[in-house]
Amino acid sequence: MVVAIAVLGVGVVAGDDAATPVRAAEQRVDVAAGPGDPARIGIDTTLFVPPGVRGPAPAVLLAHGFGGSKAELRRDAEALARSGYVVLTYSARGFGGSAGQIMLDQPDYEVADARALIDWLAARPEVRLDGPGDPRVGVAGASYGGALSLLTAAYDPRVDAIAPQITWHDLADALLPNAAGGGPAEGVFKKMWAGLFFSSGTSPLGGLAPIDAKTGCGRFDDRVCQIYREVAVSGKSTPQAVDLLRRASPVSVADRIAVPTLLIQGQNDSLFPLDQADRNAAAIARNGAPVEMVWTAGGHDGGRPQSAMVRDRVTGWFDRWLKPAAPAPKAGAPTAAGPFRVTRSGGVDSATREQRLRIADTDHYPGLGGTRQREVVLAGPEQTVANPPGGAPTSVSGLPGLGLLSGAGGPAALAAGAGDLGGIAFDLPGQSAFFQSDRVDGSVRITGSPTARVRVSGADDIVLFAKLYDIAPGGASVLPHQLAAPIRVSGAQGGRDVEIRLPAIDHEVDSGHRLRLVLTATDLGFASPNPPASYRVALAGPLTLPSVPRLHVASTGYAWWTWGLPLIAVVVALALLLTGRRRAAAAAPDPDLADVPLQIRGLTKRYKGGKLAVDDLSFGVEAGQVLGLLGPNGAGKTTTLRMLMGLILPDGGETRIFGRVVGPGAPVLSRLGSFVEGPGFLPHLSGRENLSLYWRATGRPHEDAHFDEALEIAGLGEALDRNVRTYSQGMRQRLAIAQAMLGLPDLLVLDEPTNGLDPPQIRAMRDVLIGYAATGRTVVVSSHLLAEVEQTCTHVVVMHRGRLIAAGPVGEIVGNGNTLVIGTPVPDLAIATLKDLPGVGSVEPEEGGVLVHLAGAQTSVLVAELVGAGVAVDRVTARRRLEDAFLTLIGES
Repeated sequence: MVVAIAVLGVGVVAGDDAATPVRAAEQRVDVAAGPGDPARIGIDTTLFVPPGVRGPAPAVLLAHGFGGSKAELRRDAEALARSGYVVLTYSARGFGGSAGQIMLDQPDYEVADARALIDWLAARPEVRLDGPGDPRVGVAGASYGGALSLLTAAYDPRVDAIAPQITWHDLADALLPNAAGGGPAEGVFKKMWAGLFFSSGTSPLGGLAPIDAKTGCGRFDDRVCQIYREVAVSGKSTPQAVDLLRRASPVSVADRIAVPTLLIQGQNDSLFPLDQADRNAAAIARNGAPVEMVWTAGGHDGGRPQSAMVRDRVTGWFDRWLKPAAPAPKAGAPTAAGPFRVTRSGGVDSATREQRLRIADTDHYPGLGGTRQREVVLAGPEQTVANPPGGAPTSVSGLPGLGLLSGAGGPAALAAGAGDLGGIAFDLPGQSAFFQSDRVDGSVRITGSPTARVRVSGADDIVLFAKLYDIAPGGASVLPHQLAAPIRVSGAQGGRDVEIRLPAIDHEVDSGHRLRLVLTATDLGFASPNPPASYRVALAGPLTLPSVPRLHVASTGYAWWTWGLPLIAVVVALALLLTGRRRAAAAAPDPDLADVPLQIRGLTKRYKGGKLAVDDLSFGVEAGQVLGLLGPNGAGKTTTLRMLMGLILPDGGETRIFGRVVGPGAPVLSRLGSFVEGPGFLPHLSGRENLSLYWRATGRPHEDAHFDEALEIAGLGEALDRNVRTYSQGMRQRLAIAQAMLGLPDLLVLDEPTNGLDPPQIRAMRDVLIGYAATGRTVVVSSHLLAEVEQTCTHVVVMHRGRLIAAGPVGEIVGNGNTLVIGTPVPDLAIATLKDLPGVGSVEPEEGGVLVHLAGAQTSVLVAELVGAGVAVDRVTARRRLEDAFLTLIGES
């Protein structure tokens, strides 16, 4: 029972909608320090009251993740308050501004605190009651807070609905998993995640107490601290550890959770994988309560958290079960789990280059076995794997807790996106056994936990880690969500058949790909036995893949713009085409410019509001030149390129390509290849198919495309036959440039061609552009990489605020400055001689010599010093970087 409340402050929260402010009141709620303890501790809370709601409203208790505080819940609380709920957020004991010690969601501590907060809500006049002391209340939270919502529902019958996210069913199994069966004491210690939790609980960050010099336990209770130390040292669980962790787990009270439950679990989660939510769903359904399952793209290992979708699902769930006049009916006979939603990749947005997400759903959650199974035959001989002394070095499946290490603020915050960790998995030779399938016929969608049977032998205590890779035709491998299944097998000295249940995933294997089962003796995230040992591993059955064919992407029908915009585009295109042809007809070809690739005269473009984007711009480009178009953001570069290509009409002036005026549909545009404002491809087609489709759309003969040259430029190798949705930004960039070069156009226009490329690719692109111009063709490049322009371009045009600032050869634009290049075969001696001379700013190595930045010294003095020191001098030239010249031209310091 709550005995004291200290109101700290009342304010108005300005949320997403300033017209409907949410009132928030902060207070401390005193709760019992522990069972049988007369002392009280203060829990820091904030109450959010819905705006404009008359009469009592249902309440929601929001709990945070481990290492966080009530502050991280503010946005969710405001959203729920605006939806008509009284919302109470709080910092759990040991976190934020709350007192007490961390007991990992124990019933007599953290769960008792939540029940006391429900008591407090029941006394608030703003909260609707179902009976004396019984508020209409839901509980939600992620990770640490998610388990708290499940446990509170089990221990407090007043809870009417819950929405736990990315949380556990059995904390002992989550931190000491054992996929091969056996007793809990045989679990494999998840050392990295456990260590990160313990470190964050002993750190002074986030409002936690400084580390105690004697115990090193911070705000952890000594009992938790002692158990962690024992497990961390041995790498195995103890009965005491299992007992403590299971008392803090829904598994211990699974038969008592009988309220409507929305389970939201992340696919990108090595801490609490999908099987933890699966077991919660099965237990609650057995109790006869409604259950809905959602698999999101996020999780503790990062990815896309889908915060808006999650917020909408939670609000909708509470609207369904908390807002009706009568409370939800009590659970009855066992039922099947209800609706199931899965987030899947929908390709890559060609404009933003971000991964699209789509939702597949069905009306029944089938569990991790799916509704259909497919057997895939694996091949590979019996193999020996070795556990190295001390369990190191280790193979790697992922980097658990990367977001926490980079300062994300706690495990709950990892769901906000630690990034995609794909491609980091590797398996050390000698420690790993490999079994592989033939190429699969047709695409295969895996939804659930694949299984395989293997025979292991050679030791009484065997620890292995199983992974299932998707192998592309070119050999590239993908480990879905970087997940591995730990296996501990006892009594296998003479051999034992084991069924491996691999991590649950939702992953599509493309046609022609292979599947590879890997069993390795070590993994970075787990503890392996210290003594060296060798095991034998052989196949004992096929690989079984679960699927759920009934999952489908919901269709919302066709919006008007699906058919309306194409029709509008056709009309506009015809109007522009007719206008452009009239303009082109009115301006006859200029024979004097027939051999000039590009001539711009008086080009002007004014946008809405009278702002000049391009102002009386004039310049020309000759055959064989590589021209760099430079300028700060807003200088008018992209607008100029769009007018150059006939995509938009100028308000004044003209652009001529080989003497002919450019306009929409002008025939001379067939001599131009371009890449402006990002690549746009059909994500479900391969790179090769996209290029072929593009060229067919031009209506020109296939032999004119010069595909071989373009594909060589792309340098994508076997990736050309992969779907574009799997491409990185750099790969898409190279494919777009290859598309621009189809037909080997006489004039090539590229907007930021090196965007997304790594240094070797940038160097290769530089060579391509220089070589392309050397054939007599012309290249125009817009770029912000001034050093790259200086090395690639022969000429530059500098724009600022729509106007031409300078144009000419790079050498003339750069001119002379206060930097010398001194050629010498002994650069180290030259640097030692010059670096401390008066008037020398700095000296650094340069290819074939040294680069000297002058601060008043005379060139003749420097040369004399070098000769006197025995340094041979081959040449002395002045240099100023293009960057210096550019900043000077546009008036920036």
